[in-house]
Amino acid sequence: MSDVLTPDICVIGAGSGGLTVAAAAAAFGVSVVLIEGGKMGGDCLNYGCVPSKAMIAAAKTAHSMRHAEKFGIKAVEPEVNFRRVHDHVHDVIGAIAPNDSVERFTALGVRVIEAHGTFTDARTVEAGGHTIKARRFVVATGSRAFVPPIPGLDQVDYLTNETLFEQTRKPGHLIVVGGGPIGMEMAQAHRRLGSEVTVIEAFKAMGKDDPELVSIVLDRIRDDGVEMMEETKVVSVEKRGKNGVRVTVEHDGEQSHVDGTHILVATGRAPNTENLGLDAAGIAHDRRGITVTDALRTTNKRVYAIGDVAGGLQFTHVAGYHAGLVVQSILFRLPGKPNNDIIPWATYTDPELAHVGLTEEQARKKAGDITILRWPYAENDRAQAERKTDGLVKMITDKKGRILGASIAGANAGEMINIFALALSKKMKAGDLRGFIAPYPTMTEITKRAATSFAAPMTRKPMVRRIIGFLRRFG
Repeated sequence: MSDVLTPDICVIGAGSGGLTVAAAAAAFGVSVVLIEGGKMGGDCLNYGCVPSKAMIAAAKTAHSMRHAEKFGIKAVEPEVNFRRVHDHVHDVIGAIAPNDSVERFTALGVRVIEAHGTFTDARTVEAGGHTIKARRFVVATGSRAFVPPIPGLDQVDYLTNETLFEQTRKPGHLIVVGGGPIGMEMAQAHRRLGSEVTVIEAFKAMGKDDPELVSIVLDRIRDDGVEMMEETKVVSVEKRGKNGVRVTVEHDGEQSHVDGTHILVATGRAPNTENLGLDAAGIAHDRRGITVTDALRTTNKRVYAIGDVAGGLQFTHVAGYHAGLVVQSILFRLPGKPNNDIIPWATYTDPELAHVGLTEEQARKKAGDITILRWPYAENDRAQAERKTDGLVKMITDKKGRILGASIAGANAGEMINIFALALSKKMKAGDLRGFIAPYPTMTEITKRAATSFAAPMTRKPMVRRIIGFLRRFG
Protein backbone atom coordinates (compact mmCIF):
# COMPACT_ATOMS: atom_id res chain seq x y z
CA MET A 1 0.00 0.00 0.00
CA SER A 2 1.39 3.40 -0.99
CA ASP A 3 2.04 6.08 1.60
CA VAL A 4 0.08 9.32 1.37
CA LEU A 5 1.90 12.65 1.14
CA THR A 6 0.06 15.93 1.65
CA PRO A 7 2.39 18.75 0.66
CA ASP A 8 1.28 22.27 -0.04
CA ILE A 9 2.64 22.04 -3.60
CA CYS A 10 3.40 19.09 -5.87
CA VAL A 11 5.55 19.82 -8.91
CA ILE A 12 5.70 17.34 -11.80
CA GLY A 13 8.85 17.84 -13.83
CA ALA A 14 12.34 18.88 -12.71
CA GLY A 15 13.35 21.07 -15.62
CA SER A 16 13.95 24.80 -15.40
CA GLY A 17 10.39 25.73 -14.51
CA GLY A 18 9.73 22.93 -12.04
CA LEU A 19 13.02 23.42 -10.22
CA THR A 20 12.37 27.15 -9.89
CA VAL A 21 8.93 26.58 -8.38
CA ALA A 22 10.26 23.97 -5.96
CA ALA A 23 13.23 26.03 -4.81
CA ALA A 24 11.25 29.24 -4.41
CA ALA A 25 8.42 27.61 -2.48
CA ALA A 26 10.83 25.73 -0.22
CA ALA A 27 12.67 28.97 0.51
CA PHE A 28 9.45 30.29 2.07
CA GLY A 29 9.13 27.18 4.23
CA VAL A 30 6.35 25.66 2.12
CA SER A 31 6.21 21.86 1.86
CA VAL A 32 6.99 20.69 -1.68
CA VAL A 33 7.07 17.32 -3.45
CA LEU A 34 9.01 17.29 -6.72
CA ILE A 35 8.46 14.41 -9.15
CA GLU A 36 10.83 13.59 -12.01
CA GLY A 37 10.83 10.39 -14.04
CA GLY A 38 13.87 11.29 -16.13
CA LYS A 39 17.01 13.31 -15.49
CA MET A 40 17.08 16.21 -13.05
CA GLY A 41 17.58 19.45 -14.93
CA GLY A 42 15.32 18.38 -17.76
CA ASP A 43 15.88 18.92 -21.44
CA CYS A 44 17.84 22.17 -21.16
CA LEU A 45 20.65 20.80 -19.00
CA ASN A 46 20.89 17.34 -20.49
CA TYR A 47 19.90 17.62 -24.16
CA GLY A 48 19.36 21.24 -25.08
CA CYS A 49 20.70 24.66 -24.13
CA VAL A 50 23.75 23.55 -22.17
CA PRO A 51 25.24 20.86 -24.45
CA SER A 52 24.44 22.81 -27.61
CA LYS A 53 26.19 25.95 -26.36
CA ALA A 54 29.17 23.87 -25.22
CA MET A 55 29.44 22.39 -28.72
CA ILE A 56 29.06 25.83 -30.30
CA ALA A 57 31.94 27.08 -28.12
CA ALA A 58 34.15 24.27 -29.40
CA ALA A 59 33.16 25.06 -32.97
CA LYS A 60 33.92 28.77 -32.53
CA THR A 61 37.39 27.88 -31.27
CA ALA A 62 38.05 25.80 -34.38
CA HIS A 63 36.74 28.60 -36.58
CA SER A 64 38.99 31.16 -34.85
CA MET A 65 42.04 29.00 -35.52
CA ARG A 66 41.23 28.86 -39.22
CA HIS A 67 40.83 32.64 -39.42
CA ALA A 68 43.58 33.87 -37.10
CA GLU A 69 45.53 35.50 -39.93
CA LYS A 70 43.40 38.66 -39.83
CA PHE A 71 44.93 39.31 -36.40
CA GLY A 72 48.49 38.77 -37.61
CA ILE A 73 48.58 35.20 -36.31
CA LYS A 74 49.28 32.22 -38.53
CA ALA A 75 46.06 30.41 -39.39
CA VAL A 76 46.03 26.65 -38.91
CA GLU A 77 43.58 23.91 -39.72
CA PRO A 78 42.56 22.51 -36.32
CA GLU A 79 42.75 18.81 -35.61
CA VAL A 80 39.31 18.08 -34.22
CA ASN A 81 39.07 15.12 -31.86
CA PHE A 82 35.33 14.60 -31.83
CA ARG A 83 35.47 12.30 -28.82
CA ARG A 84 37.18 15.06 -26.86
CA VAL A 85 34.53 17.51 -28.04
CA HIS A 86 31.95 15.04 -26.70
CA ASP A 87 33.84 14.92 -23.41
CA HIS A 88 33.94 18.72 -23.22
CA VAL A 89 30.17 18.89 -23.73
CA HIS A 90 29.52 16.35 -20.98
CA ASP A 91 32.05 17.97 -18.64
CA VAL A 92 30.02 21.18 -18.90
CA ILE A 93 26.81 19.29 -18.15
CA GLY A 94 28.54 17.62 -15.20
CA ALA A 95 29.74 20.95 -13.81
CA ILE A 96 26.21 22.38 -13.80
CA ALA A 97 24.33 19.22 -12.77
CA PRO A 98 24.92 19.56 -8.99
CA ASN A 99 22.83 22.76 -9.03
CA ASP A 100 19.87 20.70 -10.25
CA SER A 101 20.56 17.51 -8.31
CA VAL A 102 18.35 15.46 -6.00
CA GLU A 103 20.85 16.08 -3.21
CA ARG A 104 20.67 19.86 -3.52
CA PHE A 105 16.90 19.98 -3.60
CA THR A 106 16.61 17.55 -0.73
CA ALA A 107 18.90 19.85 1.26
CA LEU A 108 16.58 22.75 0.39
CA GLY A 109 13.74 20.84 2.04
CA VAL A 110 12.09 19.48 -1.11
CA ARG A 111 10.87 15.87 -1.13
CA VAL A 112 12.12 14.48 -4.44
CA ILE A 113 10.50 11.40 -5.96
CA GLU A 114 12.42 9.90 -8.87
CA ALA A 115 9.54 8.30 -10.73
CA HIS A 116 6.90 9.07 -13.31
CA GLY A 117 3.88 10.94 -11.95
CA THR A 118 0.28 10.32 -13.04
CA PHE A 119 -2.96 11.98 -11.99
CA THR A 120 -5.54 9.47 -10.79
CA ASP A 121 -8.22 12.06 -10.09
CA ALA A 122 -8.63 15.82 -9.83
CA ARG A 123 -6.55 16.13 -6.66
CA THR A 124 -4.32 13.05 -6.54
CA VAL A 125 -1.06 12.00 -8.21
CA GLU A 126 0.58 8.59 -7.97
CA ALA A 127 4.38 8.35 -8.30
CA GLY A 128 6.87 5.71 -7.26
CA GLY A 129 4.56 4.02 -4.78
CA HIS A 130 3.50 7.33 -3.25
CA THR A 131 0.09 8.97 -3.30
CA ILE A 132 0.33 12.76 -3.35
CA LYS A 133 -2.63 14.89 -2.37
CA ALA A 134 -1.48 18.49 -2.60
CA ARG A 135 -3.21 21.83 -2.20
CA ARG A 136 -1.83 22.87 -5.60
CA PHE A 137 -0.11 21.05 -8.45
CA VAL A 138 2.27 22.47 -11.08
CA VAL A 139 2.83 20.52 -14.30
CA ALA A 140 6.23 21.39 -15.76
CA THR A 141 7.03 18.36 -17.91
CA GLY A 142 8.47 20.32 -20.83
CA SER A 143 8.68 19.10 -24.39
CA ARG A 144 10.61 16.74 -26.64
CA ALA A 145 11.72 16.75 -30.25
CA PHE A 146 8.82 16.50 -32.68
CA VAL A 147 9.43 13.76 -35.22
CA PRO A 148 7.33 14.23 -38.37
CA PRO A 149 5.77 11.24 -40.15
CA ILE A 150 8.30 11.09 -42.98
CA PRO A 151 8.12 7.80 -44.91
CA GLY A 152 11.11 5.62 -44.07
CA LEU A 153 12.38 7.76 -41.21
CA ASP A 154 11.56 5.03 -38.69
CA GLN A 155 13.79 2.64 -40.65
CA VAL A 156 17.00 4.63 -40.12
CA ASP A 157 18.95 5.64 -37.01
CA TYR A 158 18.01 9.30 -37.01
CA LEU A 159 19.25 11.78 -34.41
CA THR A 160 17.35 14.33 -32.33
CA ASN A 161 18.70 16.72 -29.73
CA GLU A 162 18.32 13.88 -27.19
CA THR A 163 20.86 11.66 -28.99
CA LEU A 164 23.02 14.14 -30.92
CA PHE A 165 25.35 14.88 -28.03
CA GLU A 166 26.10 11.21 -27.43
CA GLN A 167 28.04 11.01 -30.70
CA THR A 168 31.74 10.36 -30.19
CA ARG A 169 32.63 10.18 -33.87
CA LYS A 170 32.36 13.13 -36.21
CA PRO A 171 29.53 12.77 -38.75
CA GLY A 172 30.91 12.61 -42.26
CA HIS A 173 27.91 14.34 -43.79
CA LEU A 174 25.17 15.53 -41.46
CA ILE A 175 21.76 16.14 -43.03
CA VAL A 176 19.69 18.50 -40.87
CA VAL A 177 15.93 18.41 -41.41
CA GLY A 178 14.62 21.73 -40.14
CA GLY A 179 16.03 25.25 -40.44
CA GLY A 180 14.88 26.65 -37.11
CA PRO A 181 17.17 27.75 -34.25
CA ILE A 182 18.24 24.24 -33.21
CA GLY A 183 18.84 23.11 -36.76
CA MET A 184 20.87 26.15 -37.76
CA GLU A 185 22.95 26.23 -34.58
CA MET A 186 23.90 22.58 -34.92
CA ALA A 187 24.43 22.81 -38.68
CA GLN A 188 26.99 25.60 -38.32
CA ALA A 189 28.67 24.00 -35.31
CA HIS A 190 29.15 20.64 -37.04
CA ARG A 191 30.40 22.30 -40.20
CA ARG A 192 33.02 24.20 -38.22
CA LEU A 193 34.01 20.97 -36.50
CA GLY A 194 34.72 19.41 -39.88
CA SER A 195 31.51 17.71 -41.06
CA GLU A 196 29.84 18.26 -44.39
CA VAL A 197 26.39 19.66 -43.64
CA THR A 198 23.17 20.06 -45.62
CA VAL A 199 20.08 21.78 -44.19
CA ILE A 200 16.65 20.99 -45.62
CA GLU A 201 13.87 23.43 -44.68
CA ALA A 202 10.29 23.21 -45.96
CA PHE A 203 9.81 26.98 -45.77
CA LYS A 204 12.33 29.75 -45.05
CA ALA A 205 15.17 29.09 -42.63
CA MET A 206 14.78 30.94 -39.31
CA GLY A 207 11.40 32.07 -40.57
CA LYS A 208 10.15 33.47 -37.25
CA ASP A 209 12.77 36.21 -37.21
CA ASP A 210 13.17 39.45 -39.14
CA PRO A 211 14.13 38.55 -42.75
CA GLU A 212 16.51 41.52 -42.98
CA LEU A 213 18.59 40.24 -40.10
CA VAL A 214 18.18 36.56 -40.94
CA SER A 215 19.88 37.20 -44.28
CA ILE A 216 23.00 38.43 -42.46
CA VAL A 217 23.19 35.22 -40.43
CA LEU A 218 22.45 32.87 -43.32
CA ASP A 219 25.10 34.52 -45.51
CA ARG A 220 27.72 33.70 -42.87
CA ILE A 221 26.47 30.14 -42.46
CA ARG A 222 26.64 29.61 -46.22
CA ASP A 223 30.15 31.10 -46.23
CA ASP A 224 31.09 28.48 -43.65
CA GLY A 225 30.16 25.84 -46.23
CA VAL A 226 26.72 24.71 -45.08
CA GLU A 227 24.48 23.82 -48.02
CA MET A 228 21.05 25.37 -47.59
CA MET A 229 17.97 23.89 -49.28
CA GLU A 230 15.04 26.18 -48.46
CA GLU A 231 11.42 25.74 -49.55
CA THR A 232 12.24 22.08 -50.01
CA LYS A 233 10.04 19.20 -48.85
CA VAL A 234 11.43 15.93 -47.51
CA VAL A 235 9.62 13.19 -49.43
CA SER A 236 11.20 10.09 -47.91
CA VAL A 237 14.23 8.68 -46.12
CA GLU A 238 15.99 5.37 -46.72
CA LYS A 239 19.16 3.55 -45.78
CA ARG A 240 22.05 3.82 -48.18
CA GLY A 241 24.72 1.17 -47.90
CA LYS A 242 25.83 -0.05 -44.50
CA ASN A 243 25.86 3.22 -42.56
CA GLY A 244 24.54 5.85 -44.93
CA VAL A 245 21.20 7.57 -45.40
CA ARG A 246 19.48 8.95 -48.51
CA VAL A 247 16.92 11.73 -48.28
CA THR A 248 14.61 12.29 -51.24
CA VAL A 249 13.47 15.90 -51.50
CA GLU A 250 11.17 17.96 -53.68
CA HIS A 251 11.68 21.57 -54.75
CA ASP A 252 9.52 23.39 -57.31
CA GLY A 253 7.90 20.11 -58.26
CA GLU A 254 11.18 18.35 -59.04
CA GLN A 255 12.62 15.54 -56.94
CA SER A 256 16.26 14.90 -56.13
CA HIS A 257 18.15 13.27 -53.30
CA VAL A 258 20.80 14.06 -50.71
CA ASP A 259 23.15 11.35 -49.45
CA GLY A 260 24.72 11.56 -46.03
CA THR A 261 26.01 9.58 -43.07
CA HIS A 262 23.73 10.99 -40.36
CA ILE A 263 20.36 12.72 -40.22
CA LEU A 264 19.30 15.15 -37.50
CA VAL A 265 15.58 15.83 -37.09
CA ALA A 266 15.09 19.41 -35.86
CA THR A 267 11.52 20.16 -36.88
CA GLY A 268 10.16 21.65 -33.68
CA ARG A 269 8.95 20.47 -30.31
CA ALA A 270 6.06 18.37 -28.96
CA PRO A 271 4.68 18.83 -25.41
CA ASN A 272 5.18 16.03 -22.90
CA THR A 273 1.57 15.31 -21.98
CA GLU A 274 1.43 11.53 -22.44
CA ASN A 275 0.77 9.23 -19.48
CA LEU A 276 0.12 12.12 -17.09
CA GLY A 277 -3.51 11.15 -16.51
CA LEU A 278 -4.68 14.60 -17.57
CA ASP A 279 -8.15 13.40 -18.51
CA ALA A 280 -8.61 11.77 -15.10
CA ALA A 281 -7.74 15.11 -13.50
CA GLY A 282 -10.10 17.11 -15.71
CA ILE A 283 -7.24 18.94 -17.42
CA ALA A 284 -7.94 19.99 -21.02
CA HIS A 285 -5.14 19.52 -23.52
CA ASP A 286 -4.43 19.10 -27.23
CA ARG A 287 -1.47 18.52 -29.52
CA ARG A 288 -0.09 21.96 -28.64
CA GLY A 289 -0.03 21.23 -24.92
CA ILE A 290 -2.11 21.84 -21.83
CA THR A 291 -4.79 24.51 -22.08
CA VAL A 292 -4.17 27.31 -19.59
CA THR A 293 -5.76 30.62 -18.63
CA ASP A 294 -3.93 33.95 -18.67
CA ALA A 295 -2.86 33.09 -15.12
CA LEU A 296 -1.40 29.71 -16.24
CA ARG A 297 -4.19 27.74 -14.53
CA THR A 298 -5.58 24.66 -16.21
CA THR A 299 -9.24 23.64 -16.40
CA ASN A 300 -8.62 22.00 -13.02
CA LYS A 301 -8.22 25.03 -10.74
CA ARG A 302 -5.91 23.12 -8.42
CA VAL A 303 -3.42 22.64 -11.24
CA TYR A 304 -1.09 25.05 -13.06
CA ALA A 305 0.96 24.32 -16.17
CA ILE A 306 4.14 26.19 -17.07
CA GLY A 307 6.85 26.24 -19.70
CA ASP A 308 6.81 24.20 -22.90
CA VAL A 309 3.98 21.91 -21.83
CA ALA A 310 1.66 24.93 -21.64
CA GLY A 311 2.25 25.77 -25.31
CA GLY A 312 3.34 29.21 -26.48
CA LEU A 313 6.96 30.34 -26.53
CA GLN A 314 9.27 27.42 -25.85
CA PHE A 315 12.36 28.76 -24.14
CA THR A 316 14.05 27.90 -20.85
CA HIS A 317 13.79 31.49 -19.65
CA VAL A 318 10.05 31.45 -20.34
CA ALA A 319 9.67 28.43 -18.04
CA GLY A 320 11.53 30.33 -15.33
CA TYR A 321 9.36 33.39 -15.92
CA HIS A 322 6.21 31.28 -15.65
CA ALA A 323 7.53 29.70 -12.46
CA GLY A 324 7.89 33.06 -10.77
CA LEU A 325 4.33 34.04 -11.68
CA VAL A 326 2.93 30.74 -10.41
CA VAL A 327 4.78 30.99 -7.08
CA GLN A 328 3.43 34.51 -6.71
CA SER A 329 -0.10 33.22 -7.35
CA ILE A 330 0.07 30.12 -5.12
CA LEU A 331 1.84 31.65 -2.13
CA PHE A 332 0.60 35.23 -2.14
CA ARG A 333 -2.70 34.99 -4.06
CA LEU A 334 -1.42 37.70 -6.40
CA PRO A 335 -2.51 37.02 -9.99
CA GLY A 336 0.29 36.95 -12.52
CA LYS A 337 -0.24 37.16 -16.26
CA PRO A 338 2.63 36.40 -18.65
CA ASN A 339 3.44 39.22 -21.04
CA ASN A 340 4.91 37.66 -24.17
CA ASP A 341 5.65 41.11 -25.61
CA ILE A 342 8.63 41.50 -23.26
CA ILE A 343 10.15 38.03 -23.74
CA PRO A 344 13.42 38.05 -25.70
CA TRP A 345 14.93 35.15 -27.59
CA ALA A 346 18.27 34.44 -29.20
CA THR A 347 19.72 32.01 -31.70
CA TYR A 348 23.38 31.28 -30.98
CA THR A 349 24.68 31.02 -34.49
CA ASP A 350 27.68 33.11 -35.49
CA PRO A 351 26.73 35.89 -35.83
CA GLU A 352 24.02 35.59 -33.19
CA LEU A 353 20.45 36.65 -33.80
CA ALA A 354 18.25 38.07 -31.04
CA HIS A 355 14.84 39.69 -30.80
CA VAL A 356 12.33 41.16 -28.35
CA GLY A 357 8.93 42.80 -28.83
CA LEU A 358 7.25 43.44 -32.17
CA THR A 359 8.85 42.74 -35.52
CA GLU A 360 8.70 45.40 -38.23
CA GLU A 361 5.78 43.62 -39.89
CA GLN A 362 3.86 43.27 -36.62
CA ALA A 363 4.54 46.88 -35.67
CA ARG A 364 3.23 48.21 -38.99
CA LYS A 365 -0.01 46.28 -38.51
CA LYS A 366 -0.44 47.32 -34.88
CA ALA A 367 0.91 50.86 -34.71
CA GLY A 368 0.83 51.97 -38.33
CA ASP A 369 3.10 55.01 -38.18
CA ILE A 370 6.44 53.65 -36.98
CA THR A 371 10.09 54.61 -37.15
CA ILE A 372 12.83 52.11 -38.00
CA LEU A 373 16.22 52.90 -36.47
CA ARG A 374 19.31 51.01 -37.60
CA TRP A 375 22.96 51.13 -36.66
CA PRO A 376 25.60 48.84 -38.21
CA TYR A 377 28.28 46.96 -36.30
CA ALA A 378 30.83 48.32 -38.79
CA GLU A 379 30.37 51.78 -37.23
CA ASN A 380 31.39 50.50 -33.79
CA ASP A 381 35.02 50.74 -32.68
CA ARG A 382 35.01 47.57 -30.56
CA ALA A 383 33.50 45.57 -33.41
CA GLN A 384 36.27 46.84 -35.69
CA ALA A 385 38.95 45.93 -33.14
CA GLU A 386 37.63 42.38 -32.90
CA ARG A 387 36.93 42.04 -36.65
CA LYS A 388 33.27 41.35 -35.93
CA THR A 389 31.69 43.92 -38.17
CA ASP A 390 28.92 41.86 -39.76
CA GLY A 391 25.54 42.81 -38.40
CA LEU A 392 23.27 45.59 -37.23
CA VAL A 393 20.93 46.72 -34.48
CA LYS A 394 17.38 47.42 -35.62
CA MET A 395 14.99 49.25 -33.30
CA ILE A 396 11.33 49.96 -33.92
CA THR A 397 9.48 52.86 -32.25
CA ASP A 398 6.13 54.55 -32.61
CA LYS A 399 5.96 58.19 -33.74
CA LYS A 400 6.48 59.37 -30.16
CA GLY A 401 9.63 57.32 -29.73
CA ARG A 402 8.19 54.54 -27.56
CA ILE A 403 10.16 51.35 -28.19
CA LEU A 404 8.00 48.63 -29.74
CA GLY A 405 10.62 46.02 -30.57
CA ALA A 406 14.23 45.37 -31.43
CA SER A 407 16.28 42.83 -33.34
CA ILE A 408 20.04 42.36 -33.43
CA ALA A 409 22.17 40.32 -35.79
CA GLY A 410 25.80 40.30 -34.82
CA ALA A 411 28.39 39.36 -32.22
CA ASN A 412 27.02 39.08 -28.67
CA ALA A 413 23.46 39.78 -29.83
CA GLY A 414 22.10 37.48 -27.13
CA GLU A 415 23.73 39.67 -24.47
CA MET A 416 22.95 43.00 -26.12
CA ILE A 417 19.23 42.32 -26.49
CA ASN A 418 18.91 42.52 -22.70
CA ILE A 419 18.85 46.32 -22.65
CA PHE A 420 15.95 46.32 -25.09
CA ALA A 421 14.12 43.69 -23.02
CA LEU A 422 14.44 45.99 -20.02
CA ALA A 423 13.31 48.97 -22.09
CA LEU A 424 10.19 47.16 -23.25
CA SER A 425 9.33 45.90 -19.77
CA LYS A 426 9.55 49.48 -18.46
CA LYS A 427 7.79 51.06 -21.46
CA MET A 428 10.81 53.22 -22.24
CA LYS A 429 11.34 55.54 -25.19
CA ALA A 430 14.33 55.94 -27.48
CA GLY A 431 15.27 59.01 -25.43
CA ASP A 432 15.69 56.84 -22.34
CA LEU A 433 18.33 54.75 -24.09
CA ARG A 434 20.13 57.90 -25.20
CA GLY A 435 20.47 58.75 -21.52
CA PHE A 436 22.59 55.81 -20.37
CA ILE A 437 26.38 55.90 -20.56
CA ALA A 438 28.09 52.90 -22.09
CA PRO A 439 31.77 52.28 -21.30
CA TYR A 440 34.05 52.78 -24.28
CA PRO A 441 34.75 50.72 -26.28
CA THR A 442 31.88 48.25 -26.05
CA MET A 443 29.47 46.85 -28.58
CA THR A 444 26.61 48.00 -26.37
CA GLU A 445 27.32 51.47 -27.73
CA ILE A 446 25.61 50.31 -30.91
CA THR A 447 22.28 50.18 -29.09
CA LYS A 448 22.76 53.74 -27.86
CA ARG A 449 23.72 54.98 -31.32
CA ALA A 450 20.60 53.41 -32.77
CA ALA A 451 18.46 55.13 -30.12
CA THR A 452 20.23 58.45 -30.62
CA SER A 453 19.44 58.36 -34.33
CA PHE A 454 15.75 58.85 -33.44
CA ALA A 455 16.51 62.50 -32.71
CA ALA A 456 18.59 63.05 -35.86
CA PRO A 457 15.71 64.61 -37.87
CA MET A 458 15.40 67.30 -35.18
CA THR A 459 18.85 68.63 -36.10
CA ARG A 460 17.64 69.47 -39.60
CA LYS A 461 14.40 71.24 -38.69
CA PRO A 462 14.49 74.99 -39.56
CA MET A 463 12.54 75.91 -36.43
CA VAL A 464 15.06 74.18 -34.16
CA ARG A 465 17.93 75.91 -35.93
CA ARG A 466 16.22 79.30 -35.60
CA ILE A 467 15.78 78.74 -31.86
CA ILE A 468 19.48 77.89 -31.51
CA GLY A 469 20.38 80.98 -33.52
CA PHE A 470 18.17 83.17 -31.34
CA LEU A 471 19.72 81.84 -28.11
CA ARG A 472 23.23 82.44 -29.44
CA ARG A 473 22.53 86.20 -29.46
CA PHE A 474 22.64 86.21 -25.68
CA GLY A 475 26.27 85.16 -25.59
